[in-house]
Amino acid sequence: MQAAPEIIASCAGPLLDSLTAPVAVLDAASRLVYMNAAFRELFGPAAHGGAPLSALGDAAPPLAGAVARAREASGPVALRAQFLSVRDDDGVAADIFAVLQSGLALADPAIVLEIHPRVAQPDAAARVSHSLRGLAHEVKNPLAGVRGAAQLLKRRLADADQAKLAELIIAEADRLVALTDRLLQPGAREPAAGAVNLHEVAERARALIVAEARAELALERDYDPSLPPLRGVGDRLLQLVLNLLRNAMQADAKSILVRTRAVHGAMLGERAVRLALRLDVIDDGTGVPEQLRETLFLPLVSGRADGSGLGLALAQEIAHEHGGELTCRSRPGRTVFSLTLPVETAHD
Repeated sequence: MQAAPEIIASCAGPLLDSLTAPVAVLDAASRLVYMNAAFRELFGPAAHGGAPLSALGDAAPPLAGAVARAREASGPVALRAQFLSVRDDDGVAADIFAVLQSGLALADPAIVLEIHPRVAQPDAAARVSHSLRGLAHEVKNPLAGVRGAAQLLKRRLADADQAKLAELIIAEADRLVALTDRLLQPGAREPAAGAVNLHEVAERARALIVAEARAELALERDYDPSLPPLRGVGDRLLQLVLNLLRNAMQADAKSILVRTRAVHGAMLGERAVRLALRLDVIDDGTGVPEQLRETLFLPLVSGRADGSGLGLALAQEIAHEHGGELTCRSRPGRTVFSLTLPVETAHD
């Protein structure tokens, strides 16, 4: 039988490593049983499987405090603006999130520990785990074959709708190749932010979902055509919207509505902005279970037995990258995920 760390690694390792926030799983004795790449990069050799939390040195007390509070509350806790002393006498200001979580192949409920540094670590975005680079290398060659086959199909297809599907395959293959290139080249820059039309992102996501959805699923839209462009990274926002749509599909929705609106005088956390754009994904599925609503956006939290619990955590991370927020309101038969993004102006 596989040990708990091996089970977690096989089920969620590659996706967990894709999160830029350091994340670790601790057992009932507060031993590190799994860490993603960002966590290992932050703490260095001290962070290894089986090590007690105290092995992290001067960073351990605030982390232990979050763990203790999560166990006491049997739910999520947040410690904000904590100072963590990490390796090489360096330090980082961070927000710490911890949640008690069952169902992680451990005998007792485990703690999921998530750290959001407020000061970026030097070259952190450039350092990618060896295993993830290996995965990227193995994926890149098949992608070239997929793209080439789609190009041949496009040339031979007389039906316009089928040709559009071939174009969609080519575009997605190009997006994945760009991602693997960034993983394989540690010095490569992240995609530059630029003007993004939110409706173009939503339409591309809808097209991908239509290609993989059940025939009876109704995908509707209600767009405000007056919305201005916003500043962001189109591919990252596309991944976010795709995650929301797939989440709705997996909730057995029969109808999904994508709606956009302008929001004047929006509050994003503690920040007020004059204008924001909101994209709602509304579905009539089973809804979010009551016991998951407080922890929905934390890693490894899923309402499905086969779920990784990383899709919504990644979506929230992308929203934060863009200065926005992702929220959820849910009851059986109506779930609304709302993405709110600022439209930056000189007055904001």
